[in-house]
Amino acid sequence: MANRNPNVTKALMEDVIDTTSAEPRFFGWKVVVAAFTVAVFGWGTGFYGPPVYLEVVHQSRGWPIALISGAVTLHFLVGLVLIPNMPRLCRRFGLPIVTFTGGVVMAAGVLGWAVANTPWQLYAAAFLSGIGWSALGAVAVNAIVSPWFAAKRPLALGVAFNGGSVGGVIFSPFWVALIDTIGFPAAALVVCVVMLVTLGMLAIFVLTRTPESLHQEPDGAPPIASVSTVGASGEQVTASVPRRLFYDRAFLTLCIGMTLALFAQTGLVAHLVSVLAPALGRQGAGLAAGASGVAAVVGRLAVGWRASDTSNWRAIASYSLVAQALGCGVLLLADGSSPALLVLGVIFFGLGVGNAISVPPVIANLEFSKEDAARAVALIVAISQGAYAIAPAVFGLFRELWSDEVIFVASVVIQLAAIGAYLFGSGRTEPPCVPNA
Repeated sequence: MANRNPNVTKALMEDVIDTTSAEPRFFGWKVVVAAFTVAVFGWGTGFYGPPVYLEVVHQSRGWPIALISGAVTLHFLVGLVLIPNMPRLCRRFGLPIVTFTGGVVMAAGVLGWAVANTPWQLYAAAFLSGIGWSALGAVAVNAIVSPWFAAKRPLALGVAFNGGSVGGVIFSPFWVALIDTIGFPAAALVVCVVMLVTLGMLAIFVLTRTPESLHQEPDGAPPIASVSTVGASGEQVTASVPRRLFYDRAFLTLCIGMTLALFAQTGLVAHLVSVLAPALGRQGAGLAAGASGVAAVVGRLAVGWRASDTSNWRAIASYSLVAQALGCGVLLLADGSSPALLVLGVIFFGLGVGNAISVPPVIANLEFSKEDAARAVALIVAISQGAYAIAPAVFGLFRELWSDEVIFVASVVIQLAAIGAYLFGSGRTEPPCVPNA
C-alpha cells in the first residue's frame, strides 16, 4: 500500500527541483520521461492512429466502414492474448528488448495499413499493429515506471500516461496533414523511422537501467540495509495472484468499470474523425481529435495536481466519465450541423479520455499489494482490451444500421454503467478471501 502522506505532491515537486544534494540524482524521473515518450508513440500510432487510418482507407479504397472497423477491432483484439503475458515476456527477454521489438512490429503494421490493397492485407496489418499497441500501451508504461516509485507512483504514472494524451494532440492532426501532403505510405514511413530511432535510443540509454543496478531506492529514498527477497519468492506469490483477485470485489468492479469505460471511449474514438469529417472536413476533424488530446492532458494534469494517494480515485474515475457523457450529449445535440457544438462536445469528451486508462492502474497500485498490483494491472488491461476490441466493429455496425448519432447515445449508456461499477467497488478494507480448493 502506498504512503498516505497528503503532501506527497508537494514533496515530489521539491524532489524534482532539488539540485543541491550531493547524492546522485534520482534516475526515476528520467525513466518517467522515457515512459512518457513511449506512450506518445504508442498512443499516437496505436490508439489515435486507427481512427485516421479508417477514414483514409475508406476514402482511398472505397471499402465499407463495417469492413474497416473489423480491422480496427482485430487491432485491439490481439491484446487479449498478448497483454496478460507481457510481465512474463519482460522477465524473460528484458523490458528494453520487448519495448523496441514492439516498436518494430508496430512500424510493420502501420506500413501495412498504408499499402494494403486487399482486405486480407488490411487485416494482416491490423494484426501486426495490434501486437505493437500491446507492447507500447498501458502495461508497458506501468512496467517502466512502477519499479522506480512507491509513495510517488500515482503521480509518476500520471505524468507518464500524459504521453498518451500528448500523442493524441500531436498525431491526430499530424497524421492527417502529413497524409494529405505526401500520401499515406510516405507518411507512415516517416513516422515509423522517427519512432524506431527514438525507441532504440531509449532502450539503450534508459530502459536498461534498474534501481538495483544504480543502487537506488524507490522514490529516490536513501538506501536501506536490507536484502531484497523478491527474486526468491516473487514467482510463488505471483502464481497465486489471479485466483485470489477473481474473488475480490475491488478487482472485479475495477475491471468491469475500466472495461465499460474503454468500450465506450474506444468505440467513439475509432469513428470520431469519420463522423466529424462531413461537417469539419478531414483536416478539421483531425484538429478536433487533437483538441480532445489537449483536453485529455488538461484533465489528467488536473487530477495529478489536485489528487494524492489519499484521494478517492474511484470517484475521480467516475467524474471523468461524467465529463465524457456530457461531451457525448453535446455531440448528440450538435446533430452534425453545428461545428462549434461539435468541437465543444469533443473537448468535454476529451477531458476524461486520459483518465479512463491511467486512473485504473493507479487504483490497482493503491488497493493491492505490490505483488498483486503488477498482475492486476496486466489483467484489467488485457480483459478490458479484449472487450473493447470489438467496440469499433459494434459502433460501425450501429452506424450502418441506424445513424452516426446513435453511437453517442450508446456511449452515454455504457459510461453510466461504468460509473456504477466503480462506485460499487469502493470501501474494501480487507484482503480478498479465496475458498479452499
